[in-house]
Amino acid sequence: MVIARPAPPSSTAMSRGQVAALVIGGTALLAYVNTFAVPFLFDDGASILRNETIHSLWRSWWPPNERGLTVSGRPFLNFTFALNYAVGGTAVRGYHAVNLLIHVLAGLTLFGVVRRTLQLPRLAARFGADAPWLALAATLLWVLHPLQTESVTYLVQRAESLMGLLYLATLWCFIRSVEPGASGQWMWFACGASVLGMATKEVMVTAPVMIACYDRVFLSPSWREVWVRHGRRHLALGATWGVLAALVLASGNRGGTAGFGTSVPPTTYAVTQIGVVADYLRLAGWPHPLVFDYGQFLAKGFVQVAWAALLVLPLTAASAYGLWRGHPAGYCGAFFFAVLAPTSSFVPVATQTMNEHRMYLPLAAVAVLFVTGVYAAIGRRSLAAFLILAVALGASTLRRNSTYRTESDLWEDTVAKRPGNVRALAALGAVYQREERLSDALAVMQQAVQLAPEAPEQHNNLGNVWMKLGRWEEAARCFRDALALSPADPFALNNLGNAYLQLGRGADALVQLSAAVQAKPDLFEARYNLANTLAEAGRFPEAAQHFTTYLAARPDDAEARSNYGNVLLALGHPAAAVVELDRAVRTKPANAEIRNNLGAALIQAGRPADALVQFREAMRLDPNFQQARENAERAARLLGG
Repeated sequence: MVIARPAPPSSTAMSRGQVAALVIGGTALLAYVNTFAVPFLFDDGASILRNETIHSLWRSWWPPNERGLTVSGRPFLNFTFALNYAVGGTAVRGYHAVNLLIHVLAGLTLFGVVRRTLQLPRLAARFGADAPWLALAATLLWVLHPLQTESVTYLVQRAESLMGLLYLATLWCFIRSVEPGASGQWMWFACGASVLGMATKEVMVTAPVMIACYDRVFLSPSWREVWVRHGRRHLALGATWGVLAALVLASGNRGGTAGFGTSVPPTTYAVTQIGVVADYLRLAGWPHPLVFDYGQFLAKGFVQVAWAALLVLPLTAASAYGLWRGHPAGYCGAFFFAVLAPTSSFVPVATQTMNEHRMYLPLAAVAVLFVTGVYAAIGRRSLAAFLILAVALGASTLRRNSTYRTESDLWEDTVAKRPGNVRALAALGAVYQREERLSDALAVMQQAVQLAPEAPEQHNNLGNVWMKLGRWEEAARCFRDALALSPADPFALNNLGNAYLQLGRGADALVQLSAAVQAKPDLFEARYNLANTLAEAGRFPEAAQHFTTYLAARPDDAEARSNYGNVLLALGHPAAAVVELDRAVRTKPANAEIRNNLGAALIQAGRPADALVQFREAMRLDPNFQQARENAERAARLLGG
């Protein structure tokens, strides 16, 4: 049996394709036009703003391996952020432009896959005449659906949309590769897209399987024919699993946040996901309410998800049976469940139970099944209905994107919809702190502690607000509560040490700060605080050791280098102090205090003329700097003036 190539596009068909591309791109732009100024949010900070590996295109292929970090174990995703950084630094518009471009390209690829599939001999009799318009309808419903906003507007979730693009590109290139007379390059492109997808997100693991199933349902009459005709192609795609396996092993199951080594039992997670998948299906049909963060929740038993099971389990069984019998609808159902399987089955993801971005690619199967099913029932009259529905979805997406305008808007919306979400309350409280809305932050953090009194991080967060308010006793009490629950928490130890310093309890502060550094040697904030506290206590040799370690990691911290220079002076090493203070001045030339410190070191080094220059510059920078004035007079006397 020869696989028929879809009818070659006529000039009219080509113009339809061009129109489809313009419509897909234009409508996506209209739906996301209000997102280009959306700020970096939540995990964007760790994966983009504080991710130093994206400052180099070469280093970006080795992303940081930190617990729960979105780019961990995903080098191609990290590389795309590095491209953004190379072009525009941290200008947020560029990142949004690339996210939208990825979404549009994914839509165009989906259009190509659906159109070619509907024109294959298996489906051409029923759908071939209107294949371009049906493909366009399904693509528009997918591109404009508000469920997609999290994958497009939330920058770090480029992980999902980029993986979706590469997944669809792999399928499209495979389809092209098996057409009669096709160039062998198409299979190379398919394997390349699969490799990059594996290096973008782990969900790509299902791509080789679903492409083999596509072959069986739409191209070959039996599994034996799949192997005889295209076995080498499928083996090549399967070989790309090696890339994913290496990345998963290197990242340690994403820092221990996914897989069977987490604290979440697989059976509990699987039961929970029955309800989650039912919610996904509901949101696909009626996308309201949409929530940025659903929080961490687990089902207490099967009874809790019994109603959801009446929907999900029969659909799963019907999809498996339909796929086995080679039915196109069965393939769509299997595609939906297969793409969700890595995150919504029995393999626990400890950090997140439900996320809308996980529906990015599965929603394509829902859209295609919906469009073809309605068209099969009522014919061409459905095309106008699809257009109206697409407009409504686009308007809903535009409205949903307005929620992302500011961090406070987004988290307030989340808390309003999920008032019991402790993580959302903590995030909102942190935003309020940055905005200096301390009374609001205090109320939110107190609510989080009431909801989760067993969570040490919530007590620590509340203590941070009390510190901002200058209420040191209340802050210290919160940090002690956090340490009662987690005695080795380095952040709470550091914070308690700082609170003790403000309360004048220097000895107690040294105990806490030393414990913080011992618990987490790379917590450089704690090491810096410890070094300063040791210096104030006159323990200069120990202080010098901690300053040396700190500055090795933070060489551009001018204040720390200045303090280290003062410690060297106290140890009787004025020449070494001059070197450190001179470097601090070069880093921050407009800092009057550092210049004054350098002048003091220069006097001790026997260089009063150079010292006078520094004192005068400090006076110029701060005319009210009395100590610099007195030091200048002293230097002048030493010079005989």
